[in-house]
Amino acid sequence: METVKKIFAPVIKWWNGFVEKHPKLAEWVREGGLFLVFSYVVTFIKLLLLMFLPALFHAMVGDVEWLWPGIPVTMFGVNFKLAIIGNALETASTGGYLVESGLAFTLANLTAIVFGEIINFPLQRNVTFRSHGPVVPQALCHGAATIVVFLVMNLFTCIWNPVTTALITNEALRNTVSSIVTTVVTGGVAMVIIFAVDKIIFSPNFGKKKE
Repeated sequence: METVKKIFAPVIKWWNGFVEKHPKLAEWVREGGLFLVFSYVVTFIKLLLLMFLPALFHAMVGDVEWLWPGIPVTMFGVNFKLAIIGNALETASTGGYLVESGLAFTLANLTAIVFGEIINFPLQRNVTFRSHGPVVPQALCHGAATIVVFLVMNLFTCIWNPVTTALITNEALRNTVSSIVTTVVTGGVAMVIIFAVDKIIFSPNFGKKKE
């Protein structure tokens, strides 16, 4: 234990000095770092859930397509259905439909998100932002922000996936481009938005009446 303390002593000393000189910036660094760590942990848990939940829901509902509003759209010569919520059924090369599509995948994705946020919300509130504010309004605001981000990202995905599939014929290149864009947009942008919302709702003045 003493050896560990000696190894990290210079880092701790530097950090304490940084906190004294730049308290506001240090607060942002600490909160941002913890927020990212917890977000990636929760994302990993969601990925684990999505390894078996689609098949589970597929066994319950089968090959069902449910989209809303499901408006037929043509973009770049590609026909698809515009959906704020829901996933189109995708045909596998061997025939039939993919489990990771349609209503089954929508239900699996929503279940993973709800379960993930049950873990994420208390971690961000109690550890990252150390908030003692009104938990119910905070939970409602955090949940609302999560839902809005999910709907916007779902809309983006319903456009991006069919267009990418049609325009990029090389499977390896398509998968690479799709992974990068999906990570940056659905992952990065979503975390930035949620962090901004959490920064507000977990602030010391949130929920207090203005005098």
